[in-house]
Amino acid sequence: MPNLVVVYDEGSASPMEIRTGLARLGDVTFVLPPSAHNDRLAPLLRELGDVVPVPDAEPAAIDEVARLKPDAVLTFSERRVRLTAALTERFGLPGHRKTTAVLLTDKSLQRERLRGTGVDPIRSATLTGPEDWPRGVRDVGLPAVLKPLIGEGSRSTYLIEDEADGLRTMRELPGPMVLEQYLRGRDSGPFGDYVSVESVTSHGRVSHVAVTGKYPLLPPFRETGAFWPSSLSSAECAALCELAGKALEALGIDSGVTHTEIKLTGDGPHIIEVNGRVGGHLTELYLRAMGLDLVELAGRTALGEDVGRHPAPATNDVFFQYFNPAPRQAAKLAAAHGAAEVRRLPGIAAYRRLIQPGEMVTDTVMTQRLDIISGSAPDHQIMFKILDDACTALSFTFETASGTARIRASELRDHGDDIRTTSGH
Repeated sequence: MPNLVVVYDEGSASPMEIRTGLARLGDVTFVLPPSAHNDRLAPLLRELGDVVPVPDAEPAAIDEVARLKPDAVLTFSERRVRLTAALTERFGLPGHRKTTAVLLTDKSLQRERLRGTGVDPIRSATLTGPEDWPRGVRDVGLPAVLKPLIGEGSRSTYLIEDEADGLRTMRELPGPMVLEQYLRGRDSGPFGDYVSVESVTSHGRVSHVAVTGKYPLLPPFRETGAFWPSSLSSAECAALCELAGKALEALGIDSGVTHTEIKLTGDGPHIIEVNGRVGGHLTELYLRAMGLDLVELAGRTALGEDVGRHPAPATNDVFFQYFNPAPRQAAKLAAAHGAAEVRRLPGIAAYRRLIQPGEMVTDTVMTQRLDIISGSAPDHQIMFKILDDACTALSFTFETASGTARIRASELRDHGDDIRTTSGH
């Protein structure tokens, strides 16, 4: 059987999703570069497949993987896209080339390529330190988005509206940053003002799997979930797929599954970023919605199969995932309440906690998810009603340095997520 090597780390698909999606294609070997996440997950991974630790250094990692004689190498982790590209290029396997992997993971270079090829004119500037701040403001203007040159999950991503505040923020952040033109979203009602396009490229041909709808972002740029189909017209979805296709071509993508985030603005759609892997948690969504396993699709592409189009099923239902956000301050989740009640609600397919009682949430602006609510509804309006009922039923008890508070999920969603300013029950 073929040997599929997964360069594993924290990412967009769980170990079980990876094992299940790839098991039909061959044997699975998890290659583990050093990381705290991999140290913690290694015992579970050994139950699901062979595990081979590798060094961080690229030449040594290539030597270790060469002994496995892989038929395919792929990853579902943003931080391992470059190493995976080095492996596929070294072994002559389908996947991102090293130059493409750099464009996918370096936000500044990606912007430059999209701007230089005429795909998207959004302004940006690379800032190596606070001394570059005046130049960045001059070239990009304010308001703007400040974020790490390489990063994921909205880590250290800030909306900057004041020049002095931006300089103070810049001084507090480690490493090089990117300052990008702020994309002001259009009025989208109860829906998010952005979407993502899920695509698969094989043998140089792009097939767009779906346009994924989103819920409104929480400040500054934290995601709260996704649904399919989106609320957009078929004509607008087609235009968004065309834009995503142009971005993939500009970045040199000729093989692999991609996740392209697009902002909907008053002057048309603009690329937020292109990711060279499956979108986070979307495997579960599209298994329910379309009967399509994105992990398996990525595996087939990595094996060199000619993966064709995937028409949407004939259904009027809306399939959704919603994530309750963790509060934006350091706290311990002491208890969670209401899971059984949520699971009994009509339309709920599953409820799973992602942070367990006893675990900490950190003081950060990045996306931290407490749980995942999965379900379906006859239309978008009923979808929101189901989520309202679920968020009313759920509550969380947090312990902070200043005391204990019990907070409803609806409060986290509607009234901010600072434990100190949210009413208790």
